Amino acid sequence: MAEGEKARLVAWSEELRRVHARLRTALEVTRQAVADGEPAQAAHRDLLLFCRGFCSALTGHHGGEDRELFPAVAAEHPELRETLRKLEQDHSMIAYLVTALQVAIDAEATPDVLSRHLEGISAIMESHFRYEERQLLTVLETLALDADPDRVLGAL
Repeated sequence: MAEGEKARLVAWSEELRRVHARLRTALEVTRQAVADGEPAQAAHRDLLLFCRGFCSALTGHHGGEDRELFPAVAAEHPELRETLRKLEQDHSMIAYLVTALQVAIDAEATPDVLSRHLEGISAIMESHFRYEERQLLTVLETLALDADPDRVLGAL
């Protein structure tokens, strides 16, 4: 295997780690914005931007995995289909929680209510990321997937 080819293959595991780190940071920034938020309209608009940006990034990441990454992993590693199914179930649960957060934002919920929504998302997201990393990082080091990482893992 040529050096450049190996670097391209290993990039999938490294890119997944980077995306997870960026999503963790985006969640923390959003949580801080909620904690610092005031009921004033301007503060609510800023909070709306943080929350919607984070929600959009997280949803895009999971959508890309479901559409592109997981089918490629399943094709090369059929023994991981049950793991991939569990990860997709997590995606569904997180999407439900994200929708509930967006409804709360639209209803101009208090920072306390928004914090509870973010705590729920945070708990499931962190558990999901750790499981995904334990189960897939080694596989991703050898995955032959010729695709744009932003499309597969979500642009952040």
